Amino acid sequence: MLDMVMYGLMILIVICIILIWYVNVYNKFQEYIIRINEVESNIDTILRKRFDLLNKSIGIIKSSNEELNDKDVLKEINELRSKKLSNFELDRLLYKSINEFHLYKDTIPELKNNESFMKIDLGINESEIEITALRKYYNDIITEYNKSVKVFPNMIVSKICHYKNKPYFDGKDMTDNIVNDFKL
Repeated sequence: MLDMVMYGLMILIVICIILIWYVNVYNKFQEYIIRINEVESNIDTILRKRFDLLNKSIGIIKSSNEELNDKDVLKEINELRSKKLSNFELDRLLYKSINEFHLYKDTIPELKNNESFMKIDLGINESEIEITALRKYYNDIITEYNKSVKVFPNMIVSKICHYKNKPYFDGKDMTDNIVNDFKL
């Protein structure tokens, strides 16, 4: 009888240890998810700021060069207004528009004398610094999260909770080639 009680107590202790371990690992995953969501929100804010800056620059660019009034200036920005995109896709498309923005800045001398345009340029440059720092922080968190998803015994919890590897925020073009295909 005493053996049965000891055996039952040992099983209860093992179950408690497994439960404590599971809760601990689960909470660690929740911490990663919260941090990932926070940085994604910050990235989203910076990307929206970049979009707004580029959107404001369209009128300035067109007004500085009469030949551009009939052309689509920063075409991607106009197309982005109606699309629902992930931060990854938005970042890639905004980079194309930023490259086009810089091309206009380099080829239209009047823009360098326009105070509003130069403020937009400064804002875009500042946002580049912010997005670079956020991208690094995001990728650091994703590295830790992805390791936890793959390593034993954490992978048991990740399988039970359906946690999967998350992609890195690389800032590259969709094809991983940066192509500058803009012409004035």
